[in-house]
Amino acid sequence: MLRFAACGIIGLGAALLIAALLLSTYTTSRISKIPLNIDATLISNGSGTALDAASLSGDHLVVNQNVPLVSQQQLSVESPANADVVTLQAGTTVRRTDKQKDGGVLLAIVDTVTLNRKTAMAVSDDTHTGGSVQKPRPYGDDNPPTAIPLRHDGLSYRFPFNTEKKTYPYFDPIAQKPFDVNYDSQDDVNGLTTYKFTQNIGYNADGKLVAPVVYPSLYAGDEDGKVTAPAAMWGVPGDPGEQVTMTRYYAAQRTLWVDPVSGTIVKETEHANHYFARDPLKPEVTLADYKVTSNEDTVEAQVNTARDERDRLALWSRVLPITFTAVGLVALIGGGLLASFSLRSESALTDPGLDRGDQDFFGRGGLEEPVPGAEAETEKLPTQRPTTHETDPPGSQEPTESQPSADNPPSPPDRE
Repeated sequence: MLRFAACGIIGLGAALLIAALLLSTYTTSRISKIPLNIDATLISNGSGTALDAASLSGDHLVVNQNVPLVSQQQLSVESPANADVVTLQAGTTVRRTDKQKDGGVLLAIVDTVTLNRKTAMAVSDDTHTGGSVQKPRPYGDDNPPTAIPLRHDGLSYRFPFNTEKKTYPYFDPIAQKPFDVNYDSQDDVNGLTTYKFTQNIGYNADGKLVAPVVYPSLYAGDEDGKVTAPAAMWGVPGDPGEQVTMTRYYAAQRTLWVDPVSGTIVKETEHANHYFARDPLKPEVTLADYKVTSNEDTVEAQVNTARDERDRLALWSRVLPITFTAVGLVALIGGGLLASFSLRSESALTDPGLDRGDQDFFGRGGLEEPVPGAEAETEKLPTQRPTTHETDPPGSQEPTESQPSADNPPSPPDRE
């Protein structure tokens, strides 16, 4: 039974060591992926310059300064979503909080992208766009939205697990193409160590407008990309009735704080500028020029999400492997000692003399001093036999004093 128990313990230890190896290699790589249960509402607050939508029906456009703004983004998982890819749908709106209902909406876009769960890169090629964007609908249009296929490249809404301090391509759904997002520094956000990344679209590092993007309209006739209206409507000098055509441009700056372990964006600051102009570097009519930053509730929620991802990864990549390794080594050592004890016990039961070593170890070897000469080799002396004379006939020997004869028997002892 001891031998069987020892074999079982040794087998358990070996199994735990193998499990620790698999957890630290195979399992860790399998769980370091974008989760499939993303469902988040991200809210950013700020202010800026914005067009008054009510003035579109008037004689000239009215632009208001320092208006309160809120940006809301709803992230959810759509199909396809499996072991390899995940599809994220992001509905983003920017609206004025001083206006009610649709009158305060400045921007609305619904973007869908399929990402590789391990690299966080868009899954696209020449035959697969990897995403789509919903065509804008006029106010009061209740028809189902139309999804327009749009090729996505680079990262979108996420960074990969184990984010590195380097430059990544990050997709902008408004510009409809990726732009570099560069590592800037390491920063602390609510006690979480994050990597700070910056992205410039149309701006340089100093915030100067250098190369704005021509707004890519989602309408077939480019109705919102180029607009022709009287000069009086635009508010530009010249003949009030002269028809002036202006082009819509877009530029943006983003700062992203990313958890390097899980790739979760825990905080974001965005400066976006939508404007109409005849010269791209000379804005004439502002549609929306604003700056918004993630509010405290959003930051706290995203930090908690990142910590949960960290804990899940640490459990499978460090805690369990270390625990299994420690318990496995203890089991191997304990099983080996139990196996040795069982063999000695079996030997002692089979031949007690084989167990003398233990008695010597605990007895004379450590507690008793050897008796001098006790272990010396004993010399055997030959036994001396009485000699007889060959010439004397039997019975001719005279009895000695020490040997009484039959004629002189010993007398009884005297009594007092």
